[in-house]
Amino acid sequence: MYSTIKCDKMATDIKFNESLTCSDPQMQPVLIIGQLRHLNLLKFGHLASKLEPRVTEETFKSAIACLHPAPTDKCSLYLDVATVAALPLKASRHNTASRAHSITRLVKNHVLNVNEESIVLVCERENIFASACAVVRAFPLYSRKTGGGNGCKSPVADGGDANARSVVNVEFVVIDKDGCIEEKPLSQDELNCLQESARSIRLAARIVDTPCNEMNVDHFVDNIREFAKELSLEPQIIRGEELKERGFGGIYGVGKAATVPPALVVLSHEPKGAQETIALVGKGIVYDTGGLSIKGKTAMPGMKRDCGGAAAILGAFYAAVKCGFKDNLHAVFCLAENSVGPNATRPDDIHTLYSGRTVEINNTDAEGRLVLADGVCYANKDLKANIILDMATLTGAQGIATGKYHGAILTNSESWEAKALQAGRKSGDLLAPIIYSPELHFSEFASAVADMKNSAADRQNALSSCAGLFVAAHLGFDYPGVWMHVDMASPVHCGERATGYGVALLLTLFGSHTNCALLQSIAPTDEEPPSKRMCRD
Repeated sequence: MYSTIKCDKMATDIKFNESLTCSDPQMQPVLIIGQLRHLNLLKFGHLASKLEPRVTEETFKSAIACLHPAPTDKCSLYLDVATVAALPLKASRHNTASRAHSITRLVKNHVLNVNEESIVLVCERENIFASACAVVRAFPLYSRKTGGGNGCKSPVADGGDANARSVVNVEFVVIDKDGCIEEKPLSQDELNCLQESARSIRLAARIVDTPCNEMNVDHFVDNIREFAKELSLEPQIIRGEELKERGFGGIYGVGKAATVPPALVVLSHEPKGAQETIALVGKGIVYDTGGLSIKGKTAMPGMKRDCGGAAAILGAFYAAVKCGFKDNLHAVFCLAENSVGPNATRPDDIHTLYSGRTVEINNTDAEGRLVLADGVCYANKDLKANIILDMATLTGAQGIATGKYHGAILTNSESWEAKALQAGRKSGDLLAPIIYSPELHFSEFASAVADMKNSAADRQNALSSCAGLFVAAHLGFDYPGVWMHVDMASPVHCGERATGYGVALLLTLFGSHTNCALLQSIAPTDEEPPSKRMCRD
């Protein structure tokens, strides 16, 4: 049995099989990936169904012996249609044990993009989810190339020959804690979890990859409606002038100059017996020119990705509900295009946000925090959420602070910071903490004429932390619940392609709130925060 990841008219289908299937590598190429210590545990018989009759046991053993990863290595088993690849030998404490980023690179570089091929992942059970998500990231959906194969037009927006789709089979050889090969196949529940997670990651990446002329606010709302319909939910939508009338000065002020009006869209999943209310708030700036504080010609290309937070929230919400989320879950999408026009917000303008607090605009290119401020305030006042997480491509400073692979986590809860870091390592969507100290940093927003400005005075003073604190200020620094802010400006993309960052992270972080055994098994535990251990010691 298998589960299939599909979008309509998709260029590549991804199938997760419960166990290894039989195939001839000459007809169905195979790429085997694992850590060297795991590959050394394999006997030829474990993989014979994928290699015979083209590969002999002697060839297989010789290939494994030839692997010397630095950081990765590969060896051909039969021409270029059967390959074994070794992952890096070490993973530091700030990396994921799954070596997810290396898996994605190996898959991108060594799949052949033929009609059908297989990828075999040799890993421990706790790394199945992260490894599967890593493979999925190597197969983006969006393209406007006019050639055949991988250059076919977008599977979502255009028609095409369904028979031309290629298929990638993803299969696992699971190593148990004693170093033995598990004979038990993946369960249907595990396959369904991988299916929904993979579809959601590709959905998020497709939205981020799609340019604004095809993914404006209207298009984004249509995507939300489409997935809400699949979940039998009806989105709540507040748009245009209604935003102004109801006090959403942040979202309205950012998006009012665009041809397509801004929107606040809410999806709500409220099952019986829920014990907690969790709200996920996403920044959905479908394009960011910078407004009147306009970006330069080299800084503006790529700003289609400024909706990465909202895209990840949509994907994670969909998959979480599909995996049986047990508590109240709300997704709040703050959608706008930060455009230039006669009606654009000017520096020096003052807006009143949904919190009731006034903001003096000193930088129209610091717009994401304005829409998020309205979103988190709505999550508190209207949705009564006791756990609020906002996700955004918020600051360029994030890449300087935590790099290209790690998003930044800012939170008022030390225990949830520890959980988020653990979830990052388990999912492959890595996180690193940034400073939470409102008493030291919030003074950067001091204004003589309003409650605050929207951009920090000192550009050298923890800008990613300051940006997050602006959002928290509208929730209130005395908010009694848990607030988490994830800035993922850099890991939202790798090169010119979106990564779908955030979906796997959120599914793992809140895995214990689902009925899915796979997500429950990797969900973070209530471990003691590091500072408490240090104080005790």
